[in-house]
Amino acid sequence: MTKVLISADLEGISGVVHGTETSPEGYDYARSRALMTAEVNAAVAGVLDGDPGAEVWVADAHGPFRNILPEELDRRALLVRGKPRPFGMLGGLGPDTDAVLFVGYHARAGSGPAVLAHTMNGVNLDVRVGGRSLGEIGLNAAMAGYFGAPVVLLSGDDVACAEFGELVPDAATVEVKRALAQAAAVALHPEEARERLRTAAAGAVVRRAEIAPFTVPGPVEVEIDLALPHTVDLATLIPGVTRAAGGRTIAYTAADYAEAYRVALLVGQLAGITPA
Repeated sequence: MTKVLISADLEGISGVVHGTETSPEGYDYARSRALMTAEVNAAVAGVLDGDPGAEVWVADAHGPFRNILPEELDRRALLVRGKPRPFGMLGGLGPDTDAVLFVGYHARAGSGPAVLAHTMNGVNLDVRVGGRSLGEIGLNAAMAGYFGAPVVLLSGDDVACAEFGELVPDAATVEVKRALAQAAAVALHPEEARERLRTAAAGAVVRRAEIAPFTVPGPVEVEIDLALPHTVDLATLIPGVTRAAGGRTIAYTAADYAEAYRVALLVGQLAGITPA
């Protein structure tokens, strides 16, 4: 049986353009999570159109990881919900995963104009792996690739689709909106976005053997530029993490990509801690 993992973020969903729409305390969050659930359902349906016998896992991968409406999710899918958890945005990933889809993803920090661009949090200014700047798209694609699983599709704005295309050129992309600025876009009607996503997901799963995983061989050198000095202070308490020249950058060398990814997740959690 084929196991397919759908990792779903919120910023790249059609119709979502502002940070307040992506926060549980914000304006129109209820609508945004409903739109997110509907796009995920389109992807689930597409996967099963292409491979009716597939086991589909859905990782809720935005903010608190509790956004998708469980009762509205396609009942044929399994939902991975809540945090902290192994592999973060890729909850459910493992050596038994055959293909991964990114739904509702956004561009990396520093991209522009790109809708709600950032990398993991509002503190990471840049994450470089082997000297290459990677956002959530690249970081998660490499984690999937560590287990040999190709990311066969991404949906989001035009900048996110282009970023993904540079990493996995043979995969499918579904552009559900075109960025005008950090909080502005020209978006498809949600129903049109879902129809395109379902069709593309079906084709992508069928073609999964033709799409090479994105991999980062070890040892892995990582640098993270951080906006908050106290996050740098906290991160350097992790064994092997050092403060690089300039004061706001941390660096570490991991034995393999899985270790590098886990440290990056931990640094991301430290970013939410305020000084005592």
